[in-house]
This record gives sequence, C-alpha cells and structure tokens, in this order.
Amino acid sequence: MKIDPRTDPVRVAPSDDGKRLVIEWRDGHCSEYPPRYLRLHCRCAGCVDERTGLKVLDPSTVEPGVFPMAIRHVGRYALGFDWSDGHTTGIYTFELLREVCPCGECR
Repeated sequence: MKIDPRTDPVRVAPSDDGKRLVIEWRDGHCSEYPPRYLRLHCRCAGCVDERTGLKVLDPSTVEPGVFPMAIRHVGRYALGFDWSDGHTTGIYTFELLREVCPCGECR
C-alpha cells in the first residue's frame, strides 16, 4: 500500500503558543487548526446525520473556548479528541484533516 504524503503526518503537536494543533505533513505542508474549528468539523453520527450526511451539530452550541483535553492516535489513520464540552466520539482521519486545512493555500 502506497502512502500519500499529503495525508501522512510527520509531526502532530500544539503550536508554540499552545492555542492551535499543528500537523506537519510528509509533503512539507504545515496545517494549523484552531480548536473550535476542529470541533465544528466533527463527522461523527452525533454531529452529522448518518443517512443524509447533513450536519446536525448547531455551531451556536459549541463554546468559543472549546479545547481538546486529550488527543490520541486512532490506528495509523486518524486522531481522536476528548473535547472540553464532553464530546469524545469523533474520529478525524488524516484525509479529513488535510481536506479541512484552514490555511490560505488550501482554501
């Protein structure tokens, strides 16, 4: 199986100021994610309707100061977060994380 360097992280860490999640990808790109931005991109069954694919998470219910209390690797393909608002069921694949990179180059 060939690994796509665009979705293969070489480093996952907090930003220097501790306010964002930084992922450095094997292709040299660096993504920085604000916590609330990531929380709003959760695609678990509680946040996105499994049948229709429509978002059911109301952004107004996610506090501006939400943050990850824990981040864990899920196999070699994703990250899982334990959010300060109690949400723990989302799995963020590396493909999803690269797809939602908020930088100007990716947007």
